[in-house]
Amino acid sequence: MDNKEILSHIDHTLLKPFATWEQIEKLCSEAVKYGTASVCVPPCYIERIHKNFPTLNICTVVGFPLGYETTAAKIKDTQESIRLGASEIDMVINICEVKNENYDFVEDEIRQLRKASEGKILKVIIETCYLTEEEKKAVCRCVTNAGADYIKTSTGFGDKGATIEDIELFKKEIGPDVKIKAAGGIKTAEDAKKYIECGCDRVGASSVVGDIYAE
Repeated sequence: MDNKEILSHIDHTLLKPFATWEQIEKLCSEAVKYGTASVCVPPCYIERIHKNFPTLNICTVVGFPLGYETTAAKIKDTQESIRLGASEIDMVINICEVKNENYDFVEDEIRQLRKASEGKILKVIIETCYLTEEEKKAVCRCVTNAGADYIKTSTGFGDKGATIEDIELFKKEIGPDVKIKAAGGIKTAEDAKKYIECGCDRVGASSVVGDIYAE
């Protein structure tokens, strides 16, 4: 697998709360130059990116990073992000309701965001570091039943990021139409390659481009 193929699977990411426009602009310029799958950015920058980089695939986050906003708030944020120019939504599940074993709620919320993002890509962040194996399996079923495009390991803001063990679990538990995104702690091109070869269609990372094309 060459660097070009690796980069085609990368969601080039900058979600730090103090990200400046100068940093975001650099991220976007790199994404265009090196052909990453998307940029994953805070919602407040969507409109400016769409204006300055009209051909760029913009991914943003909803319910990020804790997931416990109301469903109505997540729906509104999804619709507004798409209106501003986002074509991919990475939503965080309601982890509180997972812990309550309220899986009907979890599945219904994903389904409602699937409807709100119709025609766009919906990725579901389940924040694996907070879940037991049985909870992960149950949420895999929720993601599958609700018709999301991707299941995603982590926000990158939790106690731990992606692991190969979780990717292997996903592969066994999700339906055939659900793809996998790994994120959190993936720093190098070699890291990214490992996850892609394990079965991930997307990898969220902030430094893989820099690792390949060191300044």
